[in-house]
Amino acid sequence: MKLKKSELKELLDEKVVLYNNPKFIDSDPIQIPHQFSKKEDIEIAAFLTATIAWGNRKSIIKNANKMMDLLDHSPFEFITQHQDTDLERLEPFVHRTFNGNDFMQFVESLQHIYKNHNGLEALFLKYAEKDSLQNSIHQFKKVFFEVPHLERTQKHVSDPLKNSAAKRINMFLRWMIRNDNAGVDFGIWKSLSPPQLSCPLDVHSGNVARKLKLLNRKQNDGKALAQLDKALRKLDPKDPVKYDFALFGLGVFEGF
Repeated sequence: MKLKKSELKELLDEKVVLYNNPKFIDSDPIQIPHQFSKKEDIEIAAFLTATIAWGNRKSIIKNANKMMDLLDHSPFEFITQHQDTDLERLEPFVHRTFNGNDFMQFVESLQHIYKNHNGLEALFLKYAEKDSLQNSIHQFKKVFFEVPHLERTQKHVSDPLKNSAAKRINMFLRWMIRNDNAGVDFGIWKSLSPPQLSCPLDVHSGNVARKLKLLNRKQNDGKALAQLDKALRKLDPKDPVKYDFALFGLGVFEGF
């Protein structure tokens, strides 16, 4: 589908308005962090939910709710104050290849970040570049696994410098940083800004982006993400990842 740049922008802007609204929350995993009001609870709930956000959306939402139950619906308090015996209850948890051992590891790693690195926002800010957070994600992974950890759990945190599109972490960062004034994305990380964000590239947004000629690389990898980022920044340098709503909506809800 070949559209002039102005037509393409008009189509995508229209779809952003359609999908970037509170009705979107009911069918999306972003509903999980929306259950909380405290900054740290929101960001931990968002990070854990984004981590298991692959596969069927209903089962993502169901299992992310289960995670919150296991953390007593006080994720920050649980992460920072749990005793070793509290972790045992997490053991039966499973979502696809993410299991109870991974969940326990995530709790330990998050505790390390809040106790020794001033929390998630400070850590991502420390390594942020003017127009990219991909290096921040790479450094975040290093810090996340500074504590003793299971080798197997490493695969659940992507590394863009190893050519991963890091879809789930980019989605989490969109939730935290982008303030959409529509009540969907939170915009609670004020030290970072939307021009630094990258689009959460998955099978839906990738397919739609290719049909609209925003992307020609076949794989959904780090190189494809760089290409898509460049195209979306041309359409809106101040808020490029708002188009995630358009690409995702066209793919999932409209079968484009």
